[in-house]
Amino acid sequence: MAERQNGKILEVAHLSTDFQTEQGIVQAVRDVSFHLNTGEVLGIVGESGSGKSVTMLSIMGLLSDNGWVREGSVLFDGRELSPVGLAGQELRAYERKMQGIRGNEIGMIFQDPMTYLNPVLRIDKQLMEPLILHKRLSKDEAYKQAIKLMEMVGIPSPERRLRQYPHEFSGGMRQRV
Repeated sequence: MAERQNGKILEVAHLSTDFQTEQGIVQAVRDVSFHLNTGEVLGIVGESGSGKSVTMLSIMGLLSDNGWVREGSVLFDGRELSPVGLAGQELRAYERKMQGIRGNEIGMIFQDPMTYLNPVLRIDKQLMEPLILHKRLSKDEAYKQAIKLMEMVGIPSPERRLRQYPHEFSGGMRQRV
């Protein structure tokens, strides 16, 4: 990995994101800049609709098809993550690169647990899948790790809870998953 400058793990500079709508182009994020040093925690707060989620989706490369990063840069661990000006094969290469980074090196916890937990899959499948894909654990190892993770966040009876579906968890428990 590239040498970190000044301990910065994430540096966002002049990020602007637009969306094409039926009414025209909407500038959802304008000229956002911040950095995060290794070991720091950052909270982004603001009114509803102020661009918090769109900023993070832009950083993660998870914008919907009608959205794009118009300008700016996103450096994560010294690597450029911004898709500004990319098209065709370059854009596909960017998407492949982001698939390797997302979930493995950088992640996002969504505000509403019912939007990120699949209601038709048991909790064990949803916790184990990223461990198998990104950490390359066996199913057995992933299951044991899922139990440990449930214990770490204070969910009682983790073995039983892993066999349940999201609707069987309280809202607070879903947020901890």
